[in-house]
Amino acid sequence: MQQQKQVQIKAGDREIKGVYSNVMVVKHTKEEFCLDFMNVFPPIGALTARVIVSPGHCKRMVKVMTENLKKYEDSFGKIKEAKEPQKPNIGFMAE
Repeated sequence: MQQQKQVQIKAGDREIKGVYSNVMVVKHTKEEFCLDFMNVFPPIGALTARVIVSPGHCKRMVKVMTENLKKYEDSFGKIKEAKEPQKPNIGFMAE
């Protein structure tokens, strides 16, 4: 029987702190999903993280998020879904 080895993940203070996002834009090709997380406070906004994943991994992410939302609601009550914000015209500019 093979024992499972523990994986040690390195993370700096910046990554441990995390980032805030109030907008997410999803784009995809056949090979990947691109998740852009932004902090938008009109008239300006900033890209806080870009995560690119395979379609198979994206599907696992959706599954685990759905499971965790259910666990959250079972513990703390139903989450009232926020209205979809008015979609701003978002474009990127170089620094």
